Amino acid sequence: MTESSPADPEPAELRVWGIPGLPEIAPGDHLPSLIADAAGRAGVEPGDILAVTSKIVSKAEGRIIEAADREQAITDETFRAVATRPRADGGTTRIVQNHLGLVMAAAGVDASNTADGTVLLLPVDPDASAAAIRVAVEASVGAPIGVIITDTAGRAWREGQTDMAIGSSGVRLLDDLRGSRDAAGKLLEVTAPAVGDEIAAAADLVKGKASGIPVAAVRGLARFLDDGAPGARSLVRPLEDDMFATGSREAYDEGYRAGFSAHAPEDRDRVEE
Repeated sequence: MTESSPADPEPAELRVWGIPGLPEIAPGDHLPSLIADAAGRAGVEPGDILAVTSKIVSKAEGRIIEAADREQAITDETFRAVATRPRADGGTTRIVQNHLGLVMAAAGVDASNTADGTVLLLPVDPDASAAAIRVAVEASVGAPIGVIITDTAGRAWREGQTDMAIGSSGVRLLDDLRGSRDAAGKLLEVTAPAVGDEIAAAADLVKGKASGIPVAAVRGLARFLDDGAPGARSLVRPLEDDMFATGSREAYDEGYRAGFSAHAPEDRDRVEE
């Protein structure tokens, strides 16, 4: 076994824990104050980052509708359709880009962890919601504090879901390493870890989906706190840079139609035959 030398860097440590004590959130509740009080009781300190489930933000902001209106709500929340697929139950799965720029199933309209007969819409401005929570927590436990609003989404190439950052305040969400060198001295040209999404996913491991713990604290990442960092909207890739802007079937159909319309009339007749 090789012993570490005095010149070796200290190993990084990370602590993630759920914050108990929050009541059931209802429309009109002052969520920043409730989280600040709970964070103080849970030992949150300056340098920590809070990960807050978007559902409680939506509830406090009154983003609740009747479940019967869910399909219309998905339509209303849709900025651009990405892919649709029929389901065995006769319904349709819709993957869309919503008005926040997020590509999600059902535009992020969610029926879990809400009262029977209702569904939740995402917060109108998650970055602003994160900023309000951050102000309240910093006033309670001291500054600096970071806040990330999280929500669950699938990944195009992977089974399952994970949490990601949809709103933030005071946290640098990308660790841009481009221009630096790795341990072997090689130049890093594209490496930019999505720190915000990694924090959201780690926090979800202690919050869970049915534990009743909607807020988690993360300690050990104070180096990513940044008062001037842009919010989570900055993580949305511009459409012109998106190589997967539509589903595979939709892309095929679009290409087929484009090729078909490019035929001369006499060739089009042959294609139709």
